[in-house]
Amino acid sequence: MAEKRFVEQITPRDADFAQWYTDVVKKAELIDYTSVKGCVVLRPYAYAIWEGIQRILDGMFKATGHENVYMPLLIPESLLNKEKEHVEGFAPEVAWVTHGGSERLEERLCIRPTSETLFCEHYAHVISSWRDLPKLYNQWCSVFRWEKSTRPFLRSREFLWQEGHTAHADEAGAREEALRMLDAYAELAERHLAMPVLKGRKTDAEKFAGAVETYAIEAMMHDGQALQAGTSHYLGDGFARAFSIQYSDAGNAQRHVHQTSWGVSTRLIGGIIMAHGDDSGLRLPPAIAPVQVAVIPISPQKEGVAQAARDLADRLSRAGLRVKVDESDQSAGWKFAEHEMRGVPLRCEVGPRDLEKGVCLMVRRDTGEKAEVPLSGVEGSAAGLLAAVRDGLYAEAKERLESRIRDAFHLDEMKAIAAAQPGFLRTMWCGDASCEEAVRAATGMKSRCMPFDQTPIGGRCPVCSGKADRLIYWGLQY
Repeated sequence: MAEKRFVEQITPRDADFAQWYTDVVKKAELIDYTSVKGCVVLRPYAYAIWEGIQRILDGMFKATGHENVYMPLLIPESLLNKEKEHVEGFAPEVAWVTHGGSERLEERLCIRPTSETLFCEHYAHVISSWRDLPKLYNQWCSVFRWEKSTRPFLRSREFLWQEGHTAHADEAGAREEALRMLDAYAELAERHLAMPVLKGRKTDAEKFAGAVETYAIEAMMHDGQALQAGTSHYLGDGFARAFSIQYSDAGNAQRHVHQTSWGVSTRLIGGIIMAHGDDSGLRLPPAIAPVQVAVIPISPQKEGVAQAARDLADRLSRAGLRVKVDESDQSAGWKFAEHEMRGVPLRCEVGPRDLEKGVCLMVRRDTGEKAEVPLSGVEGSAAGLLAAVRDGLYAEAKERLESRIRDAFHLDEMKAIAAAQPGFLRTMWCGDASCEEAVRAATGMKSRCMPFDQTPIGGRCPVCSGKADRLIYWGLQY
């Protein structure tokens, strides 16, 4: 007899990855669609995941001396136009406010696509001396970009993010900051989200509009496509010159500041879904799971079971874990499937027989492995199993990443490999933008990053066969 399904069917991941993603997003109650295309409701479960990411990152930022601020939602057109390269990069995505009530505005206001210009205007007001530096600011907010093709979390018109903006006395300080924040993003991804990443520098064609250099972390999803999971930019002094952000140094000479900006967004939630999810739904890393342990009373109508489940949950909560007791009137099988779909890292079952033996049954979401755990030491056992879940998710994603990096030496070879199985291709590159565009045109792949470890793999540029002095990764992208 076929196994009874307790939740609505999720399309198999390997049959139709895009539909699987949509099914998981909807059935796990992460979002709801709205009447504005590309704008979604983040339902409580999704917002709780974002709060977990925010909690971790905000702690990192404050530990390194950053302060949170908040900038306006609207940017005057004249302010946006002060840095030419920046405004040209964002022009196609800008949404404009043209009326206030029934009156037409004298100057259009854009809904912020990013806040460099607002921070620059502020810094010009508050920085005058070397004693004012560095300014280490961060903002938690939403931004709006008029995307033509949208998908929940991965590409929305309005999305939540943090954007750091810092000002420094010199190039060295700003470059150090940009790399320090890239390392913070890599730590978030690998340690807390169990998502291995490549770190490196973007090409000039892929860097942020107005930046001197852009650095990125690149993750691989289950289907082999790349997700840019975070970026950090060294802006140089170009914005400072456009906005007259100057300071007097110790010798009383006037100098322009050097700046950085950096950010991650709710796109990370999409990355977590696609990097770790399976045919049963989400598999959440414990660090950001809204519920880390779901306690399920088995035969709760029997004497002492329901109270034992509550007592067990209370002990785990007091040990610092996020716990939910499921006392709904659904069957145990339905509850198991529901919490699996929602990606709860650990399920704890307790019933009459368990109580007689002084144990509970712990079930890992990542592997389905079961373990009888003595009630006397349940707190330590749960913490250890949650660590094992994180390590298991990371090891699985790491193996996938490493197994799907292929070296290539000719454009025809790149085309064949890309058509056979999506993943990252690693080649040498001459640095010419026309060769970069030729790869994209022939394979659909964009450059992902030039890794900091530039140990050459040998060979010449796969496009022009010219001398190649840099190592680069390519891949299809979300």
